[in-house]
Amino acid sequence: MLHSLYARVMDLAGHPRARFWLGAVSFAESSVFPVPPDAMLVPMAMARPDWAWRLAAICTVTSVLGGVLGYVIGYFLFEALAEPVLTAYGHAGALARFEEWFQRWGAAVILVKGLTPIPYKIVTIAAGAAKMDFATFLLTSLVTRGARFFLLAALIRRFGPGVRDFIERRLILVTSAVAALLVLGVLALRYI
Repeated sequence: MLHSLYARVMDLAGHPRARFWLGAVSFAESSVFPVPPDAMLVPMAMARPDWAWRLAAICTVTSVLGGVLGYVIGYFLFEALAEPVLTAYGHAGALARFEEWFQRWGAAVILVKGLTPIPYKIVTIAAGAAKMDFATFLLTSLVTRGARFFLLAALIRRFGPGVRDFIERRLILVTSAVAALLVLGVLALRYI
């Protein structure tokens, strides 16, 4: 089922209203949808490299707005809506871990998790359920989601179509490396 959903999202990349659908997928992925917007962003930016920055901006803004919905779900509707979503994605025990991480590391959790393969929707819902400061949540979401989507756009603009296979095969590696650098930066600021 997930494969057919992924294929459908890829098909939307060629739709006449593809930018609208890119925003819709990016918004939904941040709170409930299982397919990341990268599935549309990459082919759309490859087709129109001159639009790569605009497409990354669409993903960033709509992803953060979708993250606000995830935050609201976690904050106000955890038992009724968020808990079943987390359970459906196999992350029922994630909230306790995230709450502990939020208490220990604060905003660094969102900065790191927004770049890694851990579904961003889990982070947004958990941030709301943990009652994380909303302004901090919003700012860190904007930074981390922007970094993710603009990194993709930069790779596409710099390396062109040849980078598509690299991105699809090694996106986790690239974003994890960026996340590791971010962690090192946070640790350096905290302890140096």
